[in-house]
Amino acid sequence: MKNFAELDQKICSCTDALTAKMDGSNGKRAILLCGGTGCISSNSMDIKAKFEQLVEENGLQDKVTVNIVGCFGFCSQGPFVKIFPEDTLYRLVSLDDVDEIFEKDIMGGEIIERLLYVEPNSGEKVAKQEDINFYKKQKRVALHGGGVINPEDINEAMGYGAFQGLKKALSMKPQEVIDEVLAAGLRGRGGAGFPSGRKWSFAAANAADQKYVVCNGDEGDPGAFMDRSILEGNPYAVIEGMMIAGYAIGATEGYFYVRAEYPIAVNRLRNAIKQMNEAGILGENIMGTGFSFQAHIRLGAGAFVCGEETALLNSIEGKRGMPRPRPPFPAVKGLWGKPTIVNNVETLACVPYILREGAAEFASCGTEKSKGTKVFALGGKVNNVGLVEIPMGTTLRELIYDIGGGIPDGKKFKAIQTGGPSGGCLTEKDLDEPIDFDNLVARGSMMGSGGAIVMDEDNCMVDVAKFYMEFICDESCGKCSPCRIGTKRMLEILTRITEGRGTMQDLEELEELGQTVKANSLCALGQTAANPIISTLTHFRHEYLAHIQDKTCPAKVCKHLMTYTIDQDKCVGCARCAKFCPVDAIAKTTYTAPHNRLASYQIDADKCLKCGACIATCKLDAIYKK
Repeated sequence: MKNFAELDQKICSCTDALTAKMDGSNGKRAILLCGGTGCISSNSMDIKAKFEQLVEENGLQDKVTVNIVGCFGFCSQGPFVKIFPEDTLYRLVSLDDVDEIFEKDIMGGEIIERLLYVEPNSGEKVAKQEDINFYKKQKRVALHGGGVINPEDINEAMGYGAFQGLKKALSMKPQEVIDEVLAAGLRGRGGAGFPSGRKWSFAAANAADQKYVVCNGDEGDPGAFMDRSILEGNPYAVIEGMMIAGYAIGATEGYFYVRAEYPIAVNRLRNAIKQMNEAGILGENIMGTGFSFQAHIRLGAGAFVCGEETALLNSIEGKRGMPRPRPPFPAVKGLWGKPTIVNNVETLACVPYILREGAAEFASCGTEKSKGTKVFALGGKVNNVGLVEIPMGTTLRELIYDIGGGIPDGKKFKAIQTGGPSGGCLTEKDLDEPIDFDNLVARGSMMGSGGAIVMDEDNCMVDVAKFYMEFICDESCGKCSPCRIGTKRMLEILTRITEGRGTMQDLEELEELGQTVKANSLCALGQTAANPIISTLTHFRHEYLAHIQDKTCPAKVCKHLMTYTIDQDKCVGCARCAKFCPVDAIAKTTYTAPHNRLASYQIDADKCLKCGACIATCKLDAIYKK
């Protein structure tokens, strides 16, 4: 496309085609299958192939299309199949269900009720996506196009709003674009929440022969998959956001830094860049405006520290991924010493929406200081596991119970860890607090990139702190002594406590070490390393005391502080537990009970590994932990 007129014409035709596919006005029915990593791992590509086979065998190529789309978000219910124009959503679809869907629904127009989603509280079967409680309180901005368009087809992206924001930006002056982002109140979604427009202003004010825009796709938090899903679902939006940022600061090149563990995201991003170059939307003199921009991809090797912007820049340059002292900040001296802005995937995905719909529309959603929406990877002890995008200001209670469907098996909510290893735990008293950048920090946690791990009464909070500290120790780059040594010492103390060797002095040392590491570490990884410890000590100190003073783990998680026992009155002597014990720690005993049975068994505590095989195999719940 050589100019805006050609772009408008193309967008119009693509919009008509996408609308016709969804409302059936093209005379065809459309089968949409989730092409996100989660569903692909559950055989959605095999399901797609079988649908295509059935379409061909029945000669329906002109009547039925089979399409891949991005992540639907509701990961615990995948794989998904959606049928247009009826807009029927089937979940937990297996390869064995394909024949029935094709015969009854595609051929006969009959809805298959057993594959519909069932609301856990009401038992109601729901046929349409927008009627499911999981989706009702969501608003898709960064996830725009996910579950709707084919992420490998630029025409479908254009039919769903792609490049309209870029077109508007290129008709404005660069400073006007920055002012629009400032007016929207967009803050960085990578964790720190720094105003994006201000960051852009710093880079724009620095004169240089070359400037860069870098997209941080190095998503390393345990349980986080927000950036991956955005890139898999609509890579065009992220590239468009990068281009708008480049135009605003005077950059002509951009780099996507994505971890190599995301092959689907990388391939779709590479395909999108290729298609945009072929369409004339990337490259030299874009649409006759005089603006030139090219995007490149660099793969990360999986180092968590490379999520820190200066370590990321080192990695792109071919150096070891270690943080740089600041100042100078990247906006002044970044990639190859040139002014650079680093924004994460979600931040850049919001930019086209702001330019397309206007700053006022974006800012109309959210709180006073945190505008727009936030994507969370909701996981852990919650019924509805998945990717959610909610308006800032939504409460934790709404996130966990209305969208997440509550805690499985009627268990009691204990905590939610937000912000990953850099964040902290929020408890029941925080459930009605609105979610925004400043509010979470004020309560001892942080937004982070968007991980949200729910925990119930069966979680040991000392063990949770130990888990995150193990992760941080493994991922510390070792450049500064406070992080390299301090995190190791904190892990050693937590290990002693969980093994029943802790003392009261250990608690004092934990708190002192945490403050020392926080105050003296070079980068944010070390500065926030103690957050999980500090928050669990604040809210669950009694659990630490139980481990130290009583030598017990209240949640019965820490193996060194519990024993496996057989209830002799329940045991019928079937010997299943003994057969499955990997170390022969279960043997017959001479105990006599008042009822008939084959024999009775006991567990040798000295031999027992506490692996749980006996509990898993006992059908009478005769084995328990104490």
